[in-house]
Amino acid sequence: MIEVSNLRVPLKQLDGTEEGELRTCRRAAARKLGIREGRIRRIELRKRSIDARKRTAILLTYTLRLEVQGDEVELTRDRRHNARLVEELPYALPSLHATARNGDERPVVVGAGCAGLFCALALASAGLAPLLVEQGDDAERRTEAVQHFNATGELDPRSNIQFGLGGAGTFSDGKLGTGTSSPAHRLILQTLVEAGAQRRILWDAKPHVGSDVLPGVVTRIVQRIEGLGGEVRFRTQLTGLDCEHGRVTGVRLLREGREERVATHNVVLACGHSARDVFELLDREGVALERKTFAMGVRIEHLQSSVDRALFGPSAGHPALGAASYKLAEHLPGGRSAFSFCMCPGGYVVAAASEQGGVVTNGMSLSDRAGINANAGLLANVFPEDLPGDDVLAGIELQRTCEQAAYERGGGGRGTGAFAAPAQLVGDFLAQAPSSAAGSVKPTYPRGVTWGALEGTLPEYVLETLRGVIPRMEHKLRGFSAPDAVLTGVETRSSSPVRVTRGKDGQSVSTPGLWPCGEGAGYAGGIMSAATDGLRTAEALIAHH
Repeated sequence: MIEVSNLRVPLKQLDGTEEGELRTCRRAAARKLGIREGRIRRIELRKRSIDARKRTAILLTYTLRLEVQGDEVELTRDRRHNARLVEELPYALPSLHATARNGDERPVVVGAGCAGLFCALALASAGLAPLLVEQGDDAERRTEAVQHFNATGELDPRSNIQFGLGGAGTFSDGKLGTGTSSPAHRLILQTLVEAGAQRRILWDAKPHVGSDVLPGVVTRIVQRIEGLGGEVRFRTQLTGLDCEHGRVTGVRLLREGREERVATHNVVLACGHSARDVFELLDREGVALERKTFAMGVRIEHLQSSVDRALFGPSAGHPALGAASYKLAEHLPGGRSAFSFCMCPGGYVVAAASEQGGVVTNGMSLSDRAGINANAGLLANVFPEDLPGDDVLAGIELQRTCEQAAYERGGGGRGTGAFAAPAQLVGDFLAQAPSSAAGSVKPTYPRGVTWGALEGTLPEYVLETLRGVIPRMEHKLRGFSAPDAVLTGVETRSSSPVRVTRGKDGQSVSTPGLWPCGEGAGYAGGIMSAATDGLRTAEALIAHH
């Protein structure tokens, strides 16, 4: 098989359909290799990205894999072809010798986000019949709980945008980008496609699933785990660890008001970044924890059409381009920095609270990304040295303080306005003046917003950093500092402020048998890296078994 890279196709040659794209790529690949199109037996898209540096002449760049009739070696000798021979070496789920499976206590995986799901899938594939527990609901009931909260302000602290099957990623667009590389990535993408995600995630340079599709995808992954001998329990909360001589011997689980002890020597902790009760439990149990850098800020909303024009120029709206996305970062002279996070083209700001009396924002897009607004987190780093004292959970307390301040600034729990969020226009924010109404950008936060100022909802160094970077980001994305763009506060749950310290073998450095995993444990950021860490943790556990 031949892999052809850096194949450039002008946008004007594409009609926006997958079939048309494959036809165009076939012609372009044949022309590049200097062969008849009929010699190409099979073509497979491997990567697709948009080069919009010249907005009047946008190119799409492809990596393709081809099966070609005749001598493939000869075709790869000319370096101008950017072609090489490749052999598919798929990543395989780890396996365990059959004789090691019998009579052993099953591992317990805590948390059914991306890390927990893929860890449990790998353990089940190896024949270890894991028990996967999740304090929130399955996808259907969780979706109902989120919709009920959006409509009424009545929060279920156990089942919401943070907790439930699929974790926080289920309601945050389902972006699958990652800054890391791993042979496991292809397996993760293929698993998602087999579970119902669109095939385009296999080749899109900025793949996403969509928060309308993800609930069905994660449900099918659970069904696969169960089909392989695993067990999945929802509405089941971790309440304690049992240890002897410092090593895990079991867990205590609370379900329907009854506590149960499950004997096990292996507990995978994949609880997510918002499981504050778990961090408090670990701290009480003496498990090694450490502070880590995290980020806080706001959601910024623009008209998606404005972002499209800024990035695609006169080609904005072409069906092959879709809704434009951006990724921005700025470092200020004083050492502070800020960045965009979880940018949601054609998306919505969501109400992501998991505690009473605290407002939290996040963003999501549906699979078609057809919403009027674009939104992104605009976040500044909070470093361990920014926190007072030596309490390892001080970052959690800072998050909670900001969320409670935002709740009060939004109007608190008065009447139907419970969990309204504070909002301010960008122009007023830069001028340090309160806002009184929306302009052309209408906020999409579902519980409603209270106009005013964001002062007092975040640490002053965070607000000053955001004020410093917004004008600078304007130079990279025209319209970013538009006066009527909307800032909605607060976004505090982009990552965990705590790391559960693990050693080179993947286990807790203080508590053997405890396997910290994923975003909540401080070892991942986003769906792909969390799923990869879940597989990596499963591999380490199986090797140790």
